[in-house]
Amino acid sequence: MNIEVTADREQMTDEEKELFLCDLKVVCAEYFEADGKYSMDVTRTEKGFSVCIIFDAVRIKKFKKPR
Repeated sequence: MNIEVTADREQMTDEEKELFLCDLKVVCAEYFEADGKYSMDVTRTEKGFSVCIIFDAVRIKKFKKPR
């Protein structure tokens, strides 16, 4: 998937949030068995942004540090 990163700005569109969450789900699936419901909140802060990702995990998968 080719994703074009745009210049700095104040907000993400709903479409951009969905694209990000789709990518995140792939990574999270390596570590958690989740119910598939992910949400994201982006809030402006003094130093930039606070990004909060929330999802419910059914279990934490076993994983090992690569050698």
